[in-house]
Amino acid sequence: MRSYFDIQQGVAIALFVRNKKQKESQVFHTDLFGLRENKYDWLGKNEFLKDNYMQIKPHSPYYFLVKRDTLNIQHYLGWKKTNDIFPVNNVGIVTSRDRFVINFNKNELKNKILQFKNLSQPDEIIAQAFNLKDKSTWKIKDARKNVTNINYIDTNIKQILYRPFDKRYIFYHQAVIERMRHEVMRHMLEENRAIITARSNKSSEMDHFFFTDSIMETKCGERTTQSAIFPLYTYPDKNKRDLFNQHQTEKEANIPPALFEQLSKNYEKTPTPEDILYYIYGVFYSNIYRETYAEFLKIDFPRVPFTADYDLFEKMGELGKELADLHLLKSPALDLPVAKFQGSGDNDRIQKISYKEDEQRIYINKDKYFEGIPPEVWNYHIGGYQVLHKYLKDRKGRIMDDAPRYCRIVTALSKTIEIQEKIDDIYPEVENELVNF
Repeated sequence: MRSYFDIQQGVAIALFVRNKKQKESQVFHTDLFGLRENKYDWLGKNEFLKDNYMQIKPHSPYYFLVKRDTLNIQHYLGWKKTNDIFPVNNVGIVTSRDRFVINFNKNELKNKILQFKNLSQPDEIIAQAFNLKDKSTWKIKDARKNVTNINYIDTNIKQILYRPFDKRYIFYHQAVIERMRHEVMRHMLEENRAIITARSNKSSEMDHFFFTDSIMETKCGERTTQSAIFPLYTYPDKNKRDLFNQHQTEKEANIPPALFEQLSKNYEKTPTPEDILYYIYGVFYSNIYRETYAEFLKIDFPRVPFTADYDLFEKMGELGKELADLHLLKSPALDLPVAKFQGSGDNDRIQKISYKEDEQRIYINKDKYFEGIPPEVWNYHIGGYQVLHKYLKDRKGRIMDDAPRYCRIVTALSKTIEIQEKIDDIYPEVENELVNF
């Protein structure tokens, strides 16, 4: 038994007993948290008796084998799931070599790829220079040959949302990327918007919700698992269009017609795809929604309660749109940022990041700092990431050359907190009367 507790991940020990006589199944459960020695001590002193365990009764559809407080929120399971509302979806891009194919600077990335495709340099030198290794499914030699055939590198350099508010550049080509998710991401290479969420969340807070207008990396919106992207529109596949294959000729809403029909019938007017998208995004930023349905949000895509009240639908959608524009850093409300980049000297390099609550400042070194950051903004998390700290930490050692953008991010988070309070004021009304699908 002792070897089990050397494992770094959580450990489950299960004992199964099969009864010859048919009877109702019984499940007993207990948790042990703390130091290894305390667990050894408990196991040594306790026998396998029912009195030492809690009986639980797993219910459909998830059959939890741990205690879950879901009996009072079973109505949640009757709501529409996000992946049913937006049927074209997938998890984000997996490169397997982020440091090589993703960069903060477009020119730096381009120069890397130009060196990579220069076959006058031996594979061994390139591998060492960029810390690349052959895998069973990927060979440096083959990848370099494929990239050599590309005449215009810029064509394959795209913007990618890497983490919340953190846009970078990626060399988006199958020769160097493990999983491109092109069947979904191609829609985000056009004019589009999308909700980011996740199928599961291992954090203590259900904060795995964000917004994008570009392709995204798989850990973008959820640190503990993978995040998924739900585009608003789908576009025709340009590579498959010919005289005999023109099933889709223009962009279409990535929402089933039946949903439009039901909402139109209920509201006596037809909502636009954007109306539906922003309403959903508003709901997802309700703290009441996140806390009430946390047990379900941990283990499956979020479900959406559609209010039967059109005025309420419209009001929630307006707040959702404000959030979306803030999170894309495209809101006019960001033009007067609440934070400022201050300090003496000409050292703008990010060296040691520290937050001083009494000064409401974030220091990037001993001389330079951002001021006007309250504790709740500094501590704000999205997808398990402490947004403001994560942004700076990932740039440690680099020059702080985008201070105005960082000030806009601070402002976006500050205003997000304000909007969440407004959403929580109206959210209880949402569930008073719902659309019957």
